[in-house]
Amino acid sequence: MRSRFHRYVLAALAAAASTLLLCTHSPAIPPIRPAAALPPLDAGFLWGVAASGFQSEGHAPDSNWTRYIAANPEYDELHDSVDFYDRYESDIRLAADLGVRVFRIGIEWARLQPAPGVWDAGAFRFYDAVIASIVRAGMRPMITLDHWVYPGWAVDRGGWRSPGMVGDWLVNMRMVVDRYASRDPLWVTVNEPVAYIVHEIRRGAADAAQMEERIAQAHNAIYDYIHQVQPGAQVTSNVGYVAGSEAQVNGALIDRIADRLDYVGVDYYFAYDPAQALLDSIVRASGSAMPNLPGPRIWELPLRTEGIYYALQHYSRRFPNKPIYIVENGMPTENGLPRADGYIRSDHLRDTVYWIQRAKADGINVIGYNYWSITDNYEWGSYTPRFGLYTVNVRTDPTLTRHPTDAVGTYTQIVAAGGVPTDYRPTRGPAICFLVDPPASCLSPVASP
Repeated sequence: MRSRFHRYVLAALAAAASTLLLCTHSPAIPPIRPAAALPPLDAGFLWGVAASGFQSEGHAPDSNWTRYIAANPEYDELHDSVDFYDRYESDIRLAADLGVRVFRIGIEWARLQPAPGVWDAGAFRFYDAVIASIVRAGMRPMITLDHWVYPGWAVDRGGWRSPGMVGDWLVNMRMVVDRYASRDPLWVTVNEPVAYIVHEIRRGAADAAQMEERIAQAHNAIYDYIHQVQPGAQVTSNVGYVAGSEAQVNGALIDRIADRLDYVGVDYYFAYDPAQALLDSIVRASGSAMPNLPGPRIWELPLRTEGIYYALQHYSRRFPNKPIYIVENGMPTENGLPRADGYIRSDHLRDTVYWIQRAKADGINVIGYNYWSITDNYEWGSYTPRFGLYTVNVRTDPTLTRHPTDAVGTYTQIVAAGGVPTDYRPTRGPAICFLVDPPASCLSPVASP
């Protein structure tokens, strides 16, 4: 075991070293410099906020995730999360007060179909009311069909290991499309498919290759169905961007669905972390021979806001004729405490929007941006990570009061102005290229103003 571990470490170090050498020994390319004045984003740009069903609704029916929570006593209990189920009207008003044009929600399969062939009319009425409220508030719904949660009865059938899973999935999703296509939503078929697969491998014993194939089948089939019902629909499956290894992590899945994307949905959060990348390489190389190694907590992962430029650049090159939408972006804290790196939510938001404006000014067709999330929510086992524009103390506050963070006023100003001011300068300049999104951040760097 000792010699095998030694080989794994050497292999991972060699991979990391090759990336570093590529960055340091590549021909010097002049950095991309900004225009003298940064133009605002156009009036058609889609500013938005995001949420997901299971993470925020509460009153959760039996599902894979209620079972994962029950099976892991170290997880926080879900309880009723932030109770979007009973408070959707007020949360939607909070979003409308920001001036945003898009409100992203998830529609929970487990809520709609509590048993095979059984439909819950009350659940449909709930989502009818949510979507009507979004439209009434002057926003466009963005509907996510699958945000990592499926019914308990589908778990009993084997989940994504079952040959019948895609068929069962499509029966529900077609019902959702039939009911809500007339509302002209933006569609997200499957949220962050590769991250979904990783969660299911760890908790649901899924097979990675099999699940990837079935997710692609599901996406492609429902894409075709949406376009039958809603000609001119805009449909995507949003990727969870992985700086430094995006093509390796998400490339195979994207290749399977590339012909059925009307826009490219990108979730961008964190920069490349060499130490975490090394640990991940060791785990991947070792397969089942080693346990997962410890890594940083989510609020300790590195934030480099210029990295969103490279994410947009990556997909503008992969899909030169498709628009790109930042479906999720935000900043986690530990229970709302100050971050160790000193970043506050307002500065992080302004700095991020600056780089989106830079990308747009450089010809990248980015059409929208959603802040994750409108409120804090249940982050897949824990209430400790806080992403919300409005923070909610689920563990300690039975009233679940929404408390505005500093970024509420900031986002309102950004939306009204179409971005940050033309003379805005990020609070932090670009980091060393190897710490952002290598090799792209070293081969085609962007310069500070």
